Amino acid sequence: MTALWGISFDATPISGVVVEFVKTAKHFAERGKQVVLDLGYDIKADKGAFFRPYTDESRLLPDWVRLGRIDGVEQIPGYDRDFVAEVLREVVGRGSAPHLLPRIDTIAAHLSDLIVRTWEAHDVSHVLVENGTLPENITYTKALRLAIEKYGALRKLGRYVLWRDHDLMWQSEPSSGKYGVYPYPATPKPPNSPHIHYLALHEQARDRTLEWVHLQAIDVLPNTFTHRRATVHPGNADFRSDFGIPVGVPLIARCTRIIRQKRIDRDLRLLAEIPDAYLFVAGDTGESVDEYRRLTALAAELGVTDRVVFGGWLAPHEDDVGRSTGSRYSVRDLLAHADLASFLTSYDYESYGNPVGEAIASGVPYVSTRYELYDTVYGSKGFRAPLLTEDVPGAGFVRQVRDLLDDDEKRTQMAEHNFRLGERGSRTAHDLLDRLVLTPMDPRVRLSVVLPVYNEAANLPWVLDSLYHQHGLDRSTYEVVVVDNNSTDNTVEVVHTFAAEHPDLAVHVVAEPEQGVSCARRTGMRFASERSRGRVNADERFYLVSADADCRVDHDWLAELFAAMESSKAAIGVCDYYYSAGHFAGRPRLWDAITRTLRCRAVTFALFGGFPDGKGFAVDRDVHDRVGGIEIFYQLRDGEFVNHLSDDWDFGITVRGSGEDIGYVPKARVEINPRRVDHAIDEVIAGRAYGSDGIIVMRDIRPEAQEAEVVAEDLTEDQARQAWEFSIKDFTPKNTILPVLLTPSLLDDDAVVEFFTPPLAERLGRRIAEIKDEMRMTDFTSIHSYKTPSYRLYFEFADEIFARLRATVGEDIGHPPPLPRCLRDVPPDRFTEFVKYYCEDRESGEAHNYFGNGGVF
Repeated sequence: MTALWGISFDATPISGVVVEFVKTAKHFAERGKQVVLDLGYDIKADKGAFFRPYTDESRLLPDWVRLGRIDGVEQIPGYDRDFVAEVLREVVGRGSAPHLLPRIDTIAAHLSDLIVRTWEAHDVSHVLVENGTLPENITYTKALRLAIEKYGALRKLGRYVLWRDHDLMWQSEPSSGKYGVYPYPATPKPPNSPHIHYLALHEQARDRTLEWVHLQAIDVLPNTFTHRRATVHPGNADFRSDFGIPVGVPLIARCTRIIRQKRIDRDLRLLAEIPDAYLFVAGDTGESVDEYRRLTALAAELGVTDRVVFGGWLAPHEDDVGRSTGSRYSVRDLLAHADLASFLTSYDYESYGNPVGEAIASGVPYVSTRYELYDTVYGSKGFRAPLLTEDVPGAGFVRQVRDLLDDDEKRTQMAEHNFRLGERGSRTAHDLLDRLVLTPMDPRVRLSVVLPVYNEAANLPWVLDSLYHQHGLDRSTYEVVVVDNNSTDNTVEVVHTFAAEHPDLAVHVVAEPEQGVSCARRTGMRFASERSRGRVNADERFYLVSADADCRVDHDWLAELFAAMESSKAAIGVCDYYYSAGHFAGRPRLWDAITRTLRCRAVTFALFGGFPDGKGFAVDRDVHDRVGGIEIFYQLRDGEFVNHLSDDWDFGITVRGSGEDIGYVPKARVEINPRRVDHAIDEVIAGRAYGSDGIIVMRDIRPEAQEAEVVAEDLTEDQARQAWEFSIKDFTPKNTILPVLLTPSLLDDDAVVEFFTPPLAERLGRRIAEIKDEMRMTDFTSIHSYKTPSYRLYFEFADEIFARLRATVGEDIGHPPPLPRCLRDVPPDRFTEFVKYYCEDRESGEAHNYFGNGGVF
């Protein structure tokens, strides 16, 4: 059994960092990982535990967490508590003592070898570092980073380390000067490593980290909590009586380390103003004996000693049915009996508020100080709570707390509001962990097929079956990533059933809550890309492949794509698409419009490579990541933002515009589902199948089950002409003009010149340069790249381009469709001028409607 190795720089048995490790590690344990935690006693010098053996620490943790340490650390010459304290004081705090630097490097090298040896003995597959950048012990930090590189190379691992900093210098006691001043020159900066994925607690911490050092792999992972309301049950029913707390009295819970920075004195003063309430403080009274004595003396002075319970540490975790672990009560047992949770901490000490999050997740209202980052984590997101803004509770704050304790309905409403809000963030954290490390990728996988789905239960069995029965590739070389986009039918159940019945093909399900196929495709590709970097050898290309849930791929589709990508330098491989001719039997006019479009496509894609269509394309993962992946553009429709549908085209434009090549793979074939043609034929004919006035969106036009059969009527001659005109008007700017507009060097290619003829190629290249200069387009924003210059060039060169299409594709391609009425009477010498006005008049949307909004053929 492989292991997760956790290491905490806190050096205490239980702290917010340790609690957070347990909650995160639970995700690994549920997937069969052994969990080992090093509490950091051999790291931090000021906790009185340096080199101290473990005694009863394990009883504070779930039984699935084993405590571990690096073997032999205490035998390293010169590595002791005094050395660590001196480095923190002189090197980090004062920036002096250069004589210590060689010793730091020597000890770090020795220590790194011991870490690697220990990880090998435990068969470690993942590492979770908690607070490793906080410079309490820069020697250990350096050693840990050395060990990560050595072990990653030894085991050929990708990003197997999650490095999470709860407390970076700007979050932990920034006013003390303990860690020096920004930019903290003595602190080892986090390196960009192929083995480390960094995690920040919130956006502000991530942004500050990136200001300090640019990291390529860093995400926000909020503290994670089990969002289940804390309840009184037989296992914790005696909690109050066991601690001498009367039934029915208001109970305030405070879960904290008992140290001065946590300002428990504020809770005692609050309690003194609420005579009928009790306060339970969960924390180790022995961590700071002086602070515990001070607090008990203050309690006696305020006359609240008999209403304060210092209950010691509570277990940080309970099992899945709500029982606390071991024989001890848990934090959630306390919250089940509490009316209110309190977190009246210092302004600049606490950065994330673990007890606040625990209260929210347990369905308990809370009170807090407005500490330095409270608004970043909670306030700005809409959580509700009385907040202390003074040094000690004043009359106004006390009144708010008393009102809350006296009003059951108000407490319930506040708790429910916070619970629902927090639940959404918890799902995000779980999804991020899944995406980063918890869904391992077989090292043999070279391709991830991304399949966005929305209510596709009826189509999925045969779509998945076509992916399963691919020829020419072993199933260990590819996987399928199904992205569920809020399906309300049994789509997800169908996928899970298929996966269970076909265990030799890796099938994953990922959720995307934002509606839209573009969003789903982006999420699936990110999921596959991030996981692939955890196992792919650096000299191997890895491919992200897009497929559609309503299209059927040929049996050699994936093998042909893979072979084409492996044998070329193209960043994207574009598939060939076709319809089943039998489906359109009896509709010759409609079939003629479709086949003419596809014949044009075959010619131009062979010349220019074309642009990807979500129905089927492959992209090199490194290029995908370098250009930022799939980008979602938004448009306004009826006063609301909607995603622009052409994410696949826009992505191709971005890739080609970055200087990369796109290749056409005609042997990788996809059969298109004709349902959009069948069930939206009126909109297809009118060029409105995807919207109008420039709003390009995907509408769900699938028929109800009882309407599924289509009356196979052919188009009239007028309808066929109109359908063809919109199809060819949509096709020509995108597929004959846009490629050379983005890559003018294509006009130097012999085959391209032969297609256009030398005079036309020369004039087209010159005109492209003129329009670029005129428009000052230093880069082509994808969504607009063909909506102005491509349309302008179409009108200027339409007759000549159609002549070349007739010569190469067939005489039946015909001549350009009629000009818009407004251009027909423009004087010839001003035609180019008025074309510009027409194409750039985005307010009326006339040009968009003329060219149509997507060729469904």
